[in-house]
Amino acid sequence: MKTKDQIASQIRKELESKNLKISGEDFERPWGGFFKIDKKSLESFLSIYFEGVDLPFDKTKFNLSPKILVVEPGKKLSWQSHERRSELWRVVHGPVGIYTSPTDEQPKEMDVFNDGETVEMELGTRHRLVGLDDWGIVAEIWIHSFPENPSDEDDIRRIEDDFGR
Repeated sequence: MKTKDQIASQIRKELESKNLKISGEDFERPWGGFFKIDKKSLESFLSIYFEGVDLPFDKTKFNLSPKILVVEPGKKLSWQSHERRSELWRVVHGPVGIYTSPTDEQPKEMDVFNDGETVEMELGTRHRLVGLDDWGIVAEIWIHSFPENPSDEDDIRRIEDDFGR
């Protein structure tokens, strides 16, 4: 299995080869990491990762933030929700596990999503991404619910977390 540095380097090269401008990255997360894609690359990002997907928003009217999430096998992001964004995910490399619920109680069973499948987390939906047998790679779009107060990395309400955050 690839190390975190190896998978990050591989994905960085893939994004650059697709002419997607990376505006930030964070691989200090205990579950893996992510790449922020520059908003100037939004159209290309959507055509590469969300081609054929009926987007649940008007891309001309919303403030959107594209990212690539990378989750390590056997690791989980926190069971969380957001107050200022909804999210749309498309699995680039799976399978990955995803828990979702309208309440703070995490379901006992997670859904498994494979390459090309999408899941939408409406504002307030509790959710958790899980790495399964291999590195999970998910293209993510943040749909900022309040453009005058856009969401950021601090817009996370952690309900449960394996890493004590």
